[in-house]
Amino acid sequence: MHIVNAHIVDVLNGEVTRNSSVEINSQGVITGVGVLSPIGGMSESEVIDLEGRYLFPGLISCHTHLSVVFPFSLTDPQEDPAVTAFRAAQRAREALMSGITTIRCVHEQNQVDLALRNAARAGWFQGPRIFGAGRALATPNGHGKGSACSYAEDYEGFYQAAIGELNDGADHLKIFITGGMAHAGEKPENPEMTDDEIRGVVQAATEHDTYVVAHAGGSEAIQQALRLGVRSFEHGYVMDQETVDLMAAKNVFYSPTLCVTRSESWMRSRGFEEASIQNCLAASDRHLESAKLAIKANIRMTNGTDYPPGDLVDGVSAALHELFLMHEAGLSTVKALQSITSTAADLMNQGKNLGQIQPGYLADFVATKGNPLEDPQNLREIDFVMQAGEPLVRI
Repeated sequence: MHIVNAHIVDVLNGEVTRNSSVEINSQGVITGVGVLSPIGGMSESEVIDLEGRYLFPGLISCHTHLSVVFPFSLTDPQEDPAVTAFRAAQRAREALMSGITTIRCVHEQNQVDLALRNAARAGWFQGPRIFGAGRALATPNGHGKGSACSYAEDYEGFYQAAIGELNDGADHLKIFITGGMAHAGEKPENPEMTDDEIRGVVQAATEHDTYVVAHAGGSEAIQQALRLGVRSFEHGYVMDQETVDLMAAKNVFYSPTLCVTRSESWMRSRGFEEASIQNCLAASDRHLESAKLAIKANIRMTNGTDYPPGDLVDGVSAALHELFLMHEAGLSTVKALQSITSTAADLMNQGKNLGQIQPGYLADFVATKGNPLEDPQNLREIDFVMQAGEPLVRI
């Protein structure tokens, strides 16, 4: 297959190669980029003319929950896995059709992310490429209470719980090291795991050549987890300068999920309880200040939503809403675009397969009439989506 008449966006260098083509083989892998040889012997269906659109890597969302129920109090820990799967599959499909070709799930009820990933590989389901954590690991009375997590205590308990998720096929491990904002009286900066408990999860991840991602609200717990080898941090609602400097020195990844505290209209439309809404609004300014500190410290930023990423928030997908918020917070245009492409791929150890338009990479693309390098808001007008060489949304 050939894509022709495209302006190809290089997210690493912040450059555009104009009036170019992309060649894709039958396995959905890019085999050529640039001014290619004249096309001969191809049918009309094998040539896609983008008519001067900007070709951009498929979007990658790094903090996804497909099975989550709103309001959270309606979560049924005993829910039939089939019901969970139908809900998650619908959200996954919505994400894919909006241009989100890869997602990283960081807790799904009934390990539905692993089931959907396996179903897609077998050809039974079409959705984003999934890298899943299965169930998050949580203390019995912590932030994960009531969310159908895997619950544990002490080193051995958390180690065995982590091994259980990995044996079931998890690509990475998720832990809750602080409180959050889902429940009345919760404080996102309160630590919830001991050194030994975090150490048990990190040990299991190390043995399986993967990493740990932490729901992390405040500085004390983030510094604790940094010391113990956690690689990826989410939220960071209350962070100080010392903490972001340590994060930068450790070269970890950070998903600020600014949309959590800046999506009141969406939360109300989804029936969130008032306590949860007020918790988020009260934390909004401090959350933004923390993200700005992280940006100035040059931490590796990734795009995560904490919501189903294809859900519409003020007219755009949650993933794009988050992208625009990160850009408005001061993240440069290039780094904002990398947060949802190349840096996201690096986080998932997929930097040689995803997140760029280069030979050898999977042919995951979106296209838009405007240049995202001139203004990320141009991604609002996506009218072409391809995943692994298969056109899903065509101009």
